Amino acid sequence: MLNRRRFITGAAATAFAAPAILRAQSVFRAYPFSLGVASGEPAADGFVIWTRLAPEPLEQHGGMAMAPMPVTWEVASDEGFRTIVRHGEELARPELGHSVHVELTGLEPDRPYWYRFRAGGERSINGRARTLPATGASPAALRFGVAGCQNYGDGYFTAYRHLAREDLAFVYHYGDYIYEYRIDAVHPSRGGSLVAAARQGGEQDCFDLADYRARYALYKADTDLQRAHAAHSFFHTFDDHEITDNWVQDVDPDGAPTDLFRTRRAMALQAWYENLPVRRSMLPRYGAVSAHRSVRYGDLMKMEVLDTRQFRSDQPCEDGFKPSCPAVTDANAQVLGAEQEAWLARNLADRDSRWNCLAQQIMMMSLDRRTGDEPAKIMNMDSWAAYEVPRQRLLARMRGLDNVVVLTGDEHQNFAGILQSGDRPVAVEFVGTSISSGGDGSDQRRGSDRILAENPQLKFINDQRGYLTCEVTPDEWRTNFMVVDRVSTPGGALGKRATFAVARGQADLNQA
Repeated sequence: MLNRRRFITGAAATAFAAPAILRAQSVFRAYPFSLGVASGEPAADGFVIWTRLAPEPLEQHGGMAMAPMPVTWEVASDEGFRTIVRHGEELARPELGHSVHVELTGLEPDRPYWYRFRAGGERSINGRARTLPATGASPAALRFGVAGCQNYGDGYFTAYRHLAREDLAFVYHYGDYIYEYRIDAVHPSRGGSLVAAARQGGEQDCFDLADYRARYALYKADTDLQRAHAAHSFFHTFDDHEITDNWVQDVDPDGAPTDLFRTRRAMALQAWYENLPVRRSMLPRYGAVSAHRSVRYGDLMKMEVLDTRQFRSDQPCEDGFKPSCPAVTDANAQVLGAEQEAWLARNLADRDSRWNCLAQQIMMMSLDRRTGDEPAKIMNMDSWAAYEVPRQRLLARMRGLDNVVVLTGDEHQNFAGILQSGDRPVAVEFVGTSISSGGDGSDQRRGSDRILAENPQLKFINDQRGYLTCEVTPDEWRTNFMVVDRVSTPGGALGKRATFAVARGQADLNQA
């Protein structure tokens, strides 16, 4: 469980800490804001602020009585909370794990705000959020972060401590916020050697709502993750491990009956909603979440947040990394589903932004993954490459735009490459590594040299942990690959491994 005194003492070194003075008449037996605070979904006039009451986060119901609890909140225009611009009260209800989601509107565009919560005589730490520029504004620059894939057992979330110190407008999180399977003390690596877990917790696989709630509590008690949330607003989406590895649509890779998997998915997505700063419109309904949405940063960038799980056809060739089979070219295959794909096509056709960004989960480049003496091309069947017809359909829609940047996660490695429609470059793709998934890693995974040699569209590959920062101006996009030297022990050092620049009007990459 999070030690309140230790967290507040450590947080005092940041610009977002609350004084360690709490009201003496607390009704709780332990600190109720043990999972921190967060903000998300920033817009020009507001954002969502979040907390969840959990005085005993790993106990049943987080140690809360099964009754609503009033939570008051304040938003200020200054760090010292001298000028309160909004305040109110919400009920933290047991039906939603005693979480609170406050959707704020009517705030000024393109400026920071500070927020905090109180409940039962206790006060949360302070968080900071920033609104986006007005819709008609023409920002000179944007700097934002990209992160995801945080496996608790694989290592410490030190990269989030560094991310919290970055000067960013927001963070896009591409999913795998939790991992649903149990954390074993030891497990085999990709190559079969023995690997010891860096941290313990999560003794069983997640199947029901209580399981998923407890797993989020384990992760969100991490102080480095809490610092990142307190410092920046996040746009969240989900990938596979929020439910189970490599799920798509109603298909359980482990073979559970469809109706049972739908029940599991509904509970997992409810826990996802309860624990993240997302809007009420993303509350699961009938076991599904309306996750795809469009974000505008003035006229500088339009970011389309995609959902590549809920509407996707089953992986072809029985999934995994293997040679192609005829199903890879199935004309009826879907990644986004017909409705989401049509929505994206309309948005891409609306040329009112300097840059179009597709923020999504699975790699869009089609790579030959051979690292040894394999006789035929090896493909990742859980990527866009295994759905060649919808992939080419989307790439064809990018032709002539010359301003599309794709941001991706899932691979637990850093990649930078060029996307082509036929023989024509149409976009660039930056794949962000993991926060901790995969352990310490190294600069190059075995076989990376061959992957680079076999794929001329691929310009960079790296196997360290970390995050991306993107620096955007009207005429240039720069992506920095920020990596830490280790995650197996605390205190990893941060470095900039590489920077790649894209000039608007040219679907090409230049290492800066």
